[in-house]
Amino acid sequence: MTDTDTAKGVSGEDEVVDLCRELIRIDTSNYGDHSGPGERKAAEYVAEKLAEVGLEPEIYESHPGRASTVARIAGEDPSRPALLIHGHLDVVPANAGDWTHHPFSGEVTDGCVWGRGAVDMKDMDAMTLAVVRDRLRSGRRPPRDVVVAFLADEEAGGTYGARYLVDHHPELFEGVTEGISEVGGFSFTISEQRRLYMIQTAEKGMHWMKLTVAGTAGHGSMIHRDNAITELSEAVARVGRHEFPVRVTKTTRAFLDELGDALGIELDPDDMETTLTRLGGIAKLIGATLRNTANPTQLNAGYKVNVIPGEATAHIDGRFLPGHEEEFLADIDRLLGPHVRREDVHHDKALETTFDGATVAAMQSALLAEDPTAKAIPYMLSGGTDAKSFDDLGIRGFGFAPLKLPPELDFAGMFHGVDERVPVDGLKFGVRVLDRFLDAS
Repeated sequence: MTDTDTAKGVSGEDEVVDLCRELIRIDTSNYGDHSGPGERKAAEYVAEKLAEVGLEPEIYESHPGRASTVARIAGEDPSRPALLIHGHLDVVPANAGDWTHHPFSGEVTDGCVWGRGAVDMKDMDAMTLAVVRDRLRSGRRPPRDVVVAFLADEEAGGTYGARYLVDHHPELFEGVTEGISEVGGFSFTISEQRRLYMIQTAEKGMHWMKLTVAGTAGHGSMIHRDNAITELSEAVARVGRHEFPVRVTKTTRAFLDELGDALGIELDPDDMETTLTRLGGIAKLIGATLRNTANPTQLNAGYKVNVIPGEATAHIDGRFLPGHEEEFLADIDRLLGPHVRREDVHHDKALETTFDGATVAAMQSALLAEDPTAKAIPYMLSGGTDAKSFDDLGIRGFGFAPLKLPPELDFAGMFHGVDERVPVDGLKFGVRVLDRFLDAS
């Protein structure tokens, strides 16, 4: 956007779609290794957009190509605690042959922007850029300092992004007490008179683990009772088929109470199957927050069909509820048995905060101003976010990337799914809400 655009009155709503499309076109697929193709390019793109409106963004490269961009916006009252708005620039890989529209085209059709990252989370990145650029072009400083961070590597645990900045550049977040980011603030339609906007106040912890079984190598034609593959496969099957017990946390209890009130019924946490049938597309998100989970994701063993290998390995994606890590690990070790060695590939804590305070009130007021049927309610995310890293600096995190969604859209299915897309109207709604939120917070 140029000074001429500003003179013509181009707003954040006007440019948010183009910003989202341009970010999607930068392939920032994260394969879980050192490559991170496109992250540096995306960080430079964001830095350029912020510099155009007078900020002095800095790019921090933790490893060649793994880059994040951070800038601070001076508020009207620098004595107040600062706010962090953070989003990640990386995305999970996508196979173009599976998609209706190419995942890195940023195509606009059927009223949506399509592409990998459209909801996870280049939509929020674009909304943040649009709001910041509009406010600075028009000379509207936020009431308090705002730090914006566009981060690498969230999809592989944040080692090269948020974790690197927290460990090596904590001064960037001096004075920040609260932060907002992804997977919250989206609508769930109850009726024409009530839309619930789900604010993420908790998230499960993670144990990504490698399992190893050592056996005795030998010829494939022999009788072999010490087969590493057999031992490991049986253990993995036990873990994969295990149903962990339901554990209703404070956040989930509050969510069920609010949802029951909106539906005019009492939801029974002891009968979650019935409860989930009432949740439509968000049942996937909520169902995984009722219990610990452990899903086998990789198996590896052997190098030739007639050779019994001496070792077999597997990987498990384990997630635990706040307050239930010890129970989770005890269950896993019992299921694995004595012959399987378990080691963490990546571990991070669970988070849970209360649904109260001035920031929560600002979210509710901003949503109500744009949607008179809105009510903000807390919920727990089954996955994890960069909020875990910022929590180590004492920054209280919320998921608040506001979107007003069509009731029929399978929003939960978009995360890491095929044909990921975000409604154009939803992006513009989010820009308006975020702008109001900054004023109210």
